[in-house]
Amino acid sequence: MICVIDYGMGNLGSIVNMLKKIGVTAVVSSESSVINKAEKLILPGVGAFDNGMKNLEERNLIPLLNAKVFQDRIPILGVCLGMQLFTQHSEEGQLPGLGWLDAKTVRFKFDQEHAHLKIPHMGWNTIRICQPNPIFTEMDNESRFYFVHSYHVICTDASAVLAETQYGYNFTSAVAKENIIGVQFHPEKSHKFGMKLFRNFVELC
Repeated sequence: MICVIDYGMGNLGSIVNMLKKIGVTAVVSSESSVINKAEKLILPGVGAFDNGMKNLEERNLIPLLNAKVFQDRIPILGVCLGMQLFTQHSEEGQLPGLGWLDAKTVRFKFDQEHAHLKIPHMGWNTIRICQPNPIFTEMDNESRFYFVHSYHVICTDASAVLAETQYGYNFTSAVAKENIIGVQFHPEKSHKFGMKLFRNFVELC
C-alpha cells in the first residue's frame, strides 16, 4: 500500500491522480494507523519550510516517520518541499528540518551574468543523472520535468546527489540515501516522465 502523507502542504490530488494513471491506488492520510501499514510513503509539499515542519509536528508525524524510515526501512519519496524537509535546515525559515540528509536548503543566488533569471525557477527543465538508481530506470539526461521553486538543496555528502539541473548554475534536483529519495521537481506535473518516475518508485525502489 502506498500512502501519500497529508500534512496540509501538498497538491495531494495531483499525485493520487498520476498514480491512478499507472494503475496504482494510493491512500492519502495523516493517521498513524494508516501510515504504519504503508509499504511505501510519499511526502509531497508546496509552500514554506517552517510551515511544513510545524504541520508535521502538530500532527505528531515526525517520530512516526523517523520510525518508518530508519527502523522499518520503508522507501519514502519526497517531492519539492518534501525533499527540502529531509535536510538539516533552510534559509527560508528558522525551524530545523527532519535532518535525514547531511544537507541544507538555500535560496537561488545568481551572479551578475545570470541576474536576469527569474525566481522562482519555473517550467520544464532537464536533469543530469549523476549516479544509477532504480528511480531513474530507463531514463536519461533528456528526461524533462516540471519545476516550481525558489530554494534548492545543497548536500554536504556528494554521494547523496542523484541528479543535477542547470538554472544559472548546477543545483541538486534529486537525492538518494538508501531508502530515502527526494526530487525537487514535480513528477505529478511532468506527464510521461513523471509517470515513469512514479512507476519506478512503486515497482523498483
